[in-house]
Amino acid sequence: MLAGLQGAGKTTLAGKLSKYLTGQGHKPLLVASDLQRPNAVNQLQVVGSRAGVPVYAPHPGATSELDTPTGDPVQVARDGVAEARAKLHDVVIVDTAGRLGVDAKMMQQAADIRAAVNPDEVLFVIDAMIGQDAVNTALAFDEGVNFTGVVLSKLDGDARGGAALSVAQVTGKPVMFASTGEGLDDFELFHPDRMANRILDMGDMLTLIEQAEKSWDQDEAARMAQKFSDQEDFTLDDFLAQMAQIKNMGSMKKMLMMMPGAAGMREQLENFDEREIDRVEAIVRSMTPHERVAPKIINGSRRARIARGSGVTVSEVNGMLERFGQAQKMMKQMAKGGGVPGMPGMAGPGGFSGGKKKQQQAKNNKKSRSGNPAKRAAEEKALAERRANGNKSVPTGASFGGQSGQDFDPSNLPKGFDKFLGGGR
Repeated sequence: MLAGLQGAGKTTLAGKLSKYLTGQGHKPLLVASDLQRPNAVNQLQVVGSRAGVPVYAPHPGATSELDTPTGDPVQVARDGVAEARAKLHDVVIVDTAGRLGVDAKMMQQAADIRAAVNPDEVLFVIDAMIGQDAVNTALAFDEGVNFTGVVLSKLDGDARGGAALSVAQVTGKPVMFASTGEGLDDFELFHPDRMANRILDMGDMLTLIEQAEKSWDQDEAARMAQKFSDQEDFTLDDFLAQMAQIKNMGSMKKMLMMMPGAAGMREQLENFDEREIDRVEAIVRSMTPHERVAPKIINGSRRARIARGSGVTVSEVNGMLERFGQAQKMMKQMAKGGGVPGMPGMAGPGGFSGGKKKQQQAKNNKKSRSGNPAKRAAEEKALAERRANGNKSVPTGASFGGQSGQDFDPSNLPKGFDKFLGGGR
């Protein structure tokens, strides 16, 4: 049984929950007991159709604010459970009427529905953006219908779900599910640690990984992994395949918001245009198969043709090819085991490894360019002294644990061990 304030998203959540349960191998039935809100029954039927779940709706309910609701919501709920038993449904989801505030009459209706169907779970659906008023609302519903769990809705908004902490603390009831968007798949189990990370702007990488595992094509992932290990070139066809995989995961903006520190880039993420991915895909699909494999052959006339075919400007085509070239270089560098170029602590061009040493060597090898012969001679003399001092090393100990200043004697090793030092084959 679903209960909550009007506008909290109960009807949409009913469809999400039914689809989630279908994916778990259940056979749910939706029951339309909200006869009060205009078109609530019709909305549940539409949501159920999208989720592929049948809806029990014997009464149409109110169609406008002026209509007087017909039918008894308590009887509809009772008959819905009987219908589910007759047609062998193992889960029944009863959508009840919401209320604009703590309405005693509507609360009594919800309590009567609970008494009539005796549900295993009564889920209190609460808007994540309600703020601290969530405490008073949760206490009223807990007293009225004695709910067993909480569902947070509209977590895709600006709110981070801090109300969940208050509701769980005050009522002692667990937060069970979270609704994170308008789509039927934007529904997930509630994990307290992940929500805490979101509130603290530390990201939610585990949820992101789980979404990737659900939507990622395993065969395509294995193909790319093999190509990566074989150090083959990353082509525009591969790029297109990866773009398709990312699109299957859902909203790019939503995925980026799961990254650590995303709150600091909220404005940029809000301005992110999801259609940019479609434009890039159109550019790549406007290329010939040969151009996708060998993008270096794409000259000025080809770029103009690609721009016309994809409905973008030549500068956009140039920008996409430039970004792809950078991605291709990065993939090659990573495939060779050299790390990510330009990342501190990573080996490879632009990385930190060896950078200071090379700069010092360049400084030591730098020749004087002074036009004054005396000054040039003095600088070259100082340079020679720096080189001589740089080649001197202070003995701090010998290799293999020998005493300071003492060299290693291979004759002390066991017989045959010299082959590991390059002395034998």
